Amino acid sequence: MELWGGIECTVNRVRDRYFDQLERNGHHARIEDLDAIAALGVRAMRYPVLWERTAPDGLEHADWSWADARLARMRSLGVRPIAGLVHHGSGPRHTSLVDPGFPEGLAAYAGAVARRYPWLEWYTPVNEPLTTARFSALYGVWYPHLHDDRSFKDALLTQCRAIVLAMRAIRKVNPQAKLVQTDDLGKTYSTPLLSYQADFYNHRRWLTWDLLCGRVTREHPLWDYLTQTCGASEPEVLWFADNPCPPDLMGVNYYITSERYLDEKLENYPAAHHGGNGIHRFADIETVRCLAHPTGGLALLLGEAWERYRLPLAITEAHIDAHREDQLRWLSGLWRHAEAARTAGVDVRAFTVWALLGSFDWNCLVQESLGYYEPGAFDVRGPRPRRTAIASLMRELARGQVPHHPVLAAPGWWIRRDDRLWCPPVTTRFSDPVPDVHPAGETAPILIAGGTGTLGNAFARICAERGLSHRLLCRSDMDIADPDSVARAFERFEPWAIINAAGYVRVDDAEGDAERCFRENTFGPESLARVCARDGVRLVTFSSDLVFDGRRNEPYVEDDRVAPLSVYGRSKAEAERRVLEQLPSALVVRTSAFFGPWDRYNYITVLLREIEAGREFLAADDMVVSPTYVPDLVNACLDLLVDEEKGIWHVANAGALTWAELARRALELAKVDASRLRRCPARNLNLRAARPRFSALGSARTPLLPSLESALARYLHQVKMPHLRR
Repeated sequence: MELWGGIECTVNRVRDRYFDQLERNGHHARIEDLDAIAALGVRAMRYPVLWERTAPDGLEHADWSWADARLARMRSLGVRPIAGLVHHGSGPRHTSLVDPGFPEGLAAYAGAVARRYPWLEWYTPVNEPLTTARFSALYGVWYPHLHDDRSFKDALLTQCRAIVLAMRAIRKVNPQAKLVQTDDLGKTYSTPLLSYQADFYNHRRWLTWDLLCGRVTREHPLWDYLTQTCGASEPEVLWFADNPCPPDLMGVNYYITSERYLDEKLENYPAAHHGGNGIHRFADIETVRCLAHPTGGLALLLGEAWERYRLPLAITEAHIDAHREDQLRWLSGLWRHAEAARTAGVDVRAFTVWALLGSFDWNCLVQESLGYYEPGAFDVRGPRPRRTAIASLMRELARGQVPHHPVLAAPGWWIRRDDRLWCPPVTTRFSDPVPDVHPAGETAPILIAGGTGTLGNAFARICAERGLSHRLLCRSDMDIADPDSVARAFERFEPWAIINAAGYVRVDDAEGDAERCFRENTFGPESLARVCARDGVRLVTFSSDLVFDGRRNEPYVEDDRVAPLSVYGRSKAEAERRVLEQLPSALVVRTSAFFGPWDRYNYITVLLREIEAGREFLAADDMVVSPTYVPDLVNACLDLLVDEEKGIWHVANAGALTWAELARRALELAKVDASRLRRCPARNLNLRAARPRFSALGSARTPLLPSLESALARYLHQVKMPHLRR
């Protein structure tokens, strides 16, 4: 199979607002992204030459400069563009998916594209017509926000007619032009009572391709639905039989939500999944959330598509919104499914890793601009795109290599983990799983040093949630400052990585206990680094904002000079130097001011406990920090570990404020009376160790964590404070 790629490029309209992914992911202004993508071994790329971006005010005002430069660069890089003309959009502002003029308008634009780029061979005039018709005209999510079968029919037939006319216009210029027609290839399963509804959905899933192949005639299973329920005239449906435009390549898009289960037992399922059809009420839920046994998955669906059409196939979108290890497991698993289908005789030509630059706000179906970001092969949140582990996986696949990352030895959450289920498991087996597509074998663990501490236990908890094999070790299991103890632990557990969450944390006590502080905070990490270098084990260790002296008034970034004021700060600064000297591939994370839901002694938990008990709480109003929510920190560090990142990183929630401001904000969000909060200078707190007056952390690499406001809200929700339930 060829390895293909795609950039999320939706310009969707919600009422009178537009959400442009190319603006949000920065690719609009970064032509050099194409060089980085080509370096992964991508042979072809689904690429936007979008009608609403190029000619929003008509062809006479079209601006081709952006597409000119990028298509030329792709051509010089040897990457074939598959030109997308409309991608989950509704065209320029003057038209819509139910506008009778939409097909001719898109055809005119398509002809102009072909004339400007006569060498272009591959086209997707409209991405996912069926899916877009459902969300725009049946569910009312996107413009024009309609909610009925007739509008759904209009949107689907309009898009499919536009595809036919667009390819006709393109082929007048380039008779060799090829159509890659994409849509979501899902499948619905059900209880016996609801088999009729599942049958309807399973006929409907083929409608895009059936229409283009001229198969929708009076004998089609959905003829009555289209002509009676949806009100289509016979001529408008039969037009497709008279004007067939079969795809040269059938593009299959497959997601974790593509396969679904229907069940009338509503009480077993979350209310958000309840619905109905006017005859029965039922739950409609992803199969991975309810079935005890997996379906045949993508391999089975590829076989069904091949048997139905005998057209060459490509997986044209493959992506999951998940932590990095599950993103890798999803992509490598689907690749194996595609290979299994090829072995069974299915003509699968290519596999597309989608959203190479990530995507924004698809968790709310891009109805709002909330800033929710899912990284892809690149993480674009920094000053330049940063390669993730997905990029390394792509290079391996492109070279025909077996992916090697240690996390791939364990299954993704959707396969065998019990926490995937949102209801009592449905034990009916609907199909046999495709053999030899799931990984097997022993999983090397991550060792976590610091088994008695807050951070170590947080890592163990989240590793368990994420399906990452791990061992949480106390000093009796491994003394990090004793090289022989470290070597014995490595020999016993054979880890692929170690997270050093151990250390001396009593900043003020360290002023009179320097020897012990340096043993735990400096010599221990150095010892780990030395053994990791010898055994090829990856290391994550932690440093602090207290390595800085606080003389600046803007957040410190990774390359800023360290100048610690305290024994504790000096122990951390020296550890950074020694660890990276011994092991340049180590990941050293500076962070600050922990708070979290799982211990009783962090600043915000103590604050709320003291205030609610009626006691005063003193908070410094002259020391600025960047508070860090422990679950956010742990998840980000695990992603960086899987990405094989190295060097010094600053990881803290976005925000810089004094301890007093943090306390006041937490009380406000918790709806707790703040009258007992007392602001004071730090000198009134009798702190023995000197601290910087300003130690907020920024990042010149990639800001990884959400805002402090978001973190505080999630913290309060997690701890379920009694006052929030009143």
